[in-house]
Amino acid sequence: MKTEIKTLLIVGTMVCIAGAAQAADVAENWSKNCAACHGKDGSGNTMMGKKSGVGNYTDAAAQVKFTDAEAIKAITDGKDKMKSFKEKLTAEEIKDLVGYIRAFKK
Repeated sequence: MKTEIKTLLIVGTMVCIAGAAQAADVAENWSKNCAACHGKDGSGNTMMGKKSGVGNYTDAAAQVKFTDAEAIKAITDGKDKMKSFKEKLTAEEIKDLVGYIRAFKK
C-alpha cells in the first residue's frame, strides 16, 4: 500500500511538472513571436498592432470572428502582414497558441 501511494505521488508530481513546463512554453512562444504586435495581454494595443490593425483578443466579439482552424492556418501560413510560423513552431505549439489566444477572452 505504501509503495502504491509513493508511486502515485511520484507520477502526480511528474505530471504537474510537465504541465507547468508546457504552460511556460506556450507563454514563452507568445512572448517571443506574438506579443510585439498582439500585446502581452492579447489586446493588440502595441505600436505594431495598431499599425497592422490586429484584433483585440480580449474582446469576445472579436474572437467569434475566427475559428480555431482559421487561427491555426493564419499562424502556420501567415496572413496579411503576419509572417508564417510553420518553420519556427511545431503543429502542437501552434495549436497551443490558439488555446492561449482563446484564454484572453473576457
